[in-house]
Amino acid sequence: MDTSIFHHFSDIATKEVAPGFFSKLIHTDTNTINFIDVKAGSSIQRHRHINEQCSFAIEGKFEFIINDELQVLEPGLFAIIPPNVWHSGTAITDCKLIDIFSPAREDYKLL
Repeated sequence: MDTSIFHHFSDIATKEVAPGFFSKLIHTDTNTINFIDVKAGSSIQRHRHINEQCSFAIEGKFEFIINDELQVLEPGLFAIIPPNVWHSGTAITDCKLIDIFSPAREDYKLL
């Protein structure tokens, strides 16, 4: 197996990036992919960043506030958040989310 191309997901350390947000992070030259398990009731404060963010709910319900508009993200609905747009969120239930950031999140590389 070419280990420069193929990797085992189980080899990625889980990091708590915010209280109740447990992430497995994959970084490429151009993207960061964040596989997140979120505990019900956990919140991420209002923030913004230079990265475009695509957010997908794989399981559960996650309440997003983007540009002061509230929407519940659940399987089948996803969000594309442009760079520098204010957003926050709260897990209504336990959730499994995937976020894709472009360009790569340099701050997450330091975790």
